[in-house]
Amino acid sequence: MDISDDQLAADLGGCERAHARLLTDLEELADDDIRQASLLPGWTVGHVLNHLRRNAEGFTVMVRAASRGEVGRQYPSAEARDEGIERGADASAEELVGWLRRSIEELVDTWSTLTSEQWANGRGVTLRGEAPVRELPWRRWREVEVHHADLGLGYRSDDWPDDYVRRELPAFERVWKSRRPMGLTDLPDAVLALSPQRRLAWMFGRLEVDGAPAADVYG
Repeated sequence: MDISDDQLAADLGGCERAHARLLTDLEELADDDIRQASLLPGWTVGHVLNHLRRNAEGFTVMVRAASRGEVGRQYPSAEARDEGIERGADASAEELVGWLRRSIEELVDTWSTLTSEQWANGRGVTLRGEAPVRELPWRRWREVEVHHADLGLGYRSDDWPDDYVRRELPAFERVWKSRRPMGLTDLPDAVLALSPQRRLAWMFGRLEVDGAPAADVYG
C-alpha cells in the first residue's frame, strides 16, 4: 500500500477522531457492562476493550523500535496476544477504560516522535507479517472503528464515518472480486442495494445479507 504524506495525515486524523468517539462512549461504562457479551463470539465487552488496549500497546512497540532504526514485533506470538487479551479482561470498568486511555495516549505520543525518514522507512512485524510503520495509523483506525461497533454498546457499523468507509470499502471490493471466477465479478444485488457502511460490515463478516453468501474477505 502506497501511502502519501497527505494520506498519512488523513489516517492520523481519522484515528484520532475514532479514539475520541470511543473514549467518549466509554465515559459512563459500568462494571456490569464489562461482563456483557459483545458481538464477537466468546468475547465479553471486557475482552474487546482489553484487545483494543493490547493492540495499541503492540503498535507502540513497533513505532518505538522504528524510532531506534529497529524492527519491532507487535506481539511475541499469537499465544502471547491471546493470553494478553484474557489477562485483565475481567477487571473493573474504571481499570479497563483507564488502561485503554493510557495505551492510546502512549501510542499518539510515540507517533509524534517519528521523523519523516522514520515514517518512510520504518518497518514492524504483526501476526500477519511485516508491515510499513506508515500503514499503522490506518490499521489502528480500522481496529478502533470495527471493534467499537463490536462492543454492542450503541455504536454500530451504520455509524462508521464516511471518510473511513471511503478509505476501506474499495480495497475490500477488489479483494472480493479477485476471489471470484473470471466473469463473475459483480457484487450480489442484495449487497449492492446496501448503504456503503452496511456493505463494508458484510465484507467484515459483521452482517448477514439475505440472498448473499458470506463475503469471506477479512479474517
